[in-house]
Amino acid sequence: MRHLWSFLAGLVVAPVTWVLVTLGQDGSSRTIGRWAEIGTFNTANLIEPAVYLGVGGVLLGLLGTLRISPLGPLVAGLLLVTPYIGMFVAPFAVRDSIPDNQKVFGDPLPLQLPVENGTLFLIGLLLLMATFSVQRWRRWPAPATETAATTTEETPKRDFTLTDWPPLDSPDRDTPPITLAYPDSTPTEPLPRRTGGESPWSAPPRATNKPEDTTGIR
Repeated sequence: MRHLWSFLAGLVVAPVTWVLVTLGQDGSSRTIGRWAEIGTFNTANLIEPAVYLGVGGVLLGLLGTLRISPLGPLVAGLLLVTPYIGMFVAPFAVRDSIPDNQKVFGDPLPLQLPVENGTLFLIGLLLLMATFSVQRWRRWPAPATETAATTTEETPKRDFTLTDWPPLDSPDRDTPPITLAYPDSTPTEPLPRRTGGESPWSAPPRATNKPEDTTGIR
């Protein structure tokens, strides 16, 4: 269906563009030529032909850049280059077959002008070149949200928080927690206290019983 709409758009845009380019070029040339004759200018006179050229450029841009179908730019390009190519075969017959005495909104419409100066041939080639970009006419890729949702569904969900470390299903759950190398706070057994009012700096008592097989040192 999109190819059909693109084909119809190409059939409509080609003649409309021809008319708009003709009005814009003829109005611009006559306005600037008039300025040169009288030696002064009024830029307001150039607004109308500029609008014609602007609308024609927008139509051509939409037809050539929208990712709908290459059929529209192909048809429009062939229609626009055909009159200029006919000049190589039968220039006088082609020129006489183009009406040149029409008027639109009171302005003359010399349709032979964009054919003779090669403007239609240039525009037609641009549209034909736009159809050779095969990658551009492919369908748009899937939205990123659908891919992200699929990835989220396939990822297993964990039921532990950041404070549960190691995880509940970890085999290292029974290992002692990691400390910061501080000494153990468990109190040790007190040392035996001296009795009898002895000074803490006195020497320990000597042994009274000596073994029989040892001799004393004199």
